[in-house]
Amino acid sequence: MKKLFLAIIVVLLILSSQNASATETASVYPYDVDFGEYWFEPTGAEYISNGDARALLLMEYSTGRVLFAENEYEHLPIASVTKVISTLLVAEAIDDGKIGLSDSVTVSEYAASMGGSQVFLEAGESMSVEDLLKSVIVVSANDATVALGEYICGSEAAFIAAMNERARELGCENSNFVNTNGLPAENHYSCAYDIALITRELMKHELVFNYTGIWMDTIRDGKFGLANTNKLIRFYKGATGMKTGFTGEAKYCLSGTAKRDGMHLIAVVLGAETSDKRFAAAKGLLDYGFANYSILTPETPNLEPIPVTRGVEKNVGLRSEPINILIEKGGSGSTESKVFVSESLTAPVAENTEVGYIAYYRNGQEIGRAPIYTESEIDEVSYSSVLKELFKCFFLK
Repeated sequence: MKKLFLAIIVVLLILSSQNASATETASVYPYDVDFGEYWFEPTGAEYISNGDARALLLMEYSTGRVLFAENEYEHLPIASVTKVISTLLVAEAIDDGKIGLSDSVTVSEYAASMGGSQVFLEAGESMSVEDLLKSVIVVSANDATVALGEYICGSEAAFIAAMNERARELGCENSNFVNTNGLPAENHYSCAYDIALITRELMKHELVFNYTGIWMDTIRDGKFGLANTNKLIRFYKGATGMKTGFTGEAKYCLSGTAKRDGMHLIAVVLGAETSDKRFAAAKGLLDYGFANYSILTPETPNLEPIPVTRGVEKNVGLRSEPINILIEKGGSGSTESKVFVSESLTAPVAENTEVGYIAYYRNGQEIGRAPIYTESEIDEVSYSSVLKELFKCFFLK
């Protein structure tokens, strides 16, 4: 009995110290550790949604192939998942050299007035683009999103117009944005498929992965803590991002990404009733993808030069980039390829002209194509080019 009493005392002391530590941490990083059972439950090779969300979609990044979808085109409020398109415009502005990470942004009174999730920016406060972007990605800060939008386009209205234009360019036919951050607003909506398209485009900017994988960090010289709202980052193997969202109308939403064995997946969950159901659905979708599919990168066959008629060179070399092909696991058979290319070209020929493709087959079925391009520019034979060659022959030998 005495041993049992001592054991209880030891356990209570350990728990007490852990709680003190968690409380101390929470004063800087306000988050709750998630011990949801769904993180540890094994998922089979099949995914069943059980109606846990209004819309679901799983997409493979490199091919854009949809692996699972449910109500993927339904118009729905998406809360802060809106920020995937806002962040895309910021990433493009940075990568295009329009703005820099070290730029100092002066916060407007309007940006500082945003409610919901925020980092409590004050009107007139200056913060770097990097810290604002980190705040948007890690803690879904509405005020930081508006501040960046104003800095890039001059006003939130202009930034919203750019968001809608960019979404249309990406083929998003079921989206309309009326603000930058997803705060509740009439006629502000998207769908699971469009969110996956936008997320896929955002993933092309390596810059964002400097921030999407952050679990905890600080801004304002360490005085303000940030804790990621995306629990996949903490608990799911291979998680890389991307954005959570919640409002009473939209319920719990997520565009979550994860990478394993060279395959990058995008799981979109919209309108889950609880946060646990949101993350459980995302985990289930990702587990399903990793369990059933893999990426194959077939070897590029040798490409022989092709003749050029009336060219200063008789032939032009060819090139093709390796492609990723999504295949189902457990299948048998080898991968074969066949080259389809123009028999000849007529000068002038521009560099990087598409002249054919490589078709890849598995078990007799075509599984992918890789374009073939010319390696160099070939000018047309002219009077001056003939004289130049004659000059070389007679005087430069």
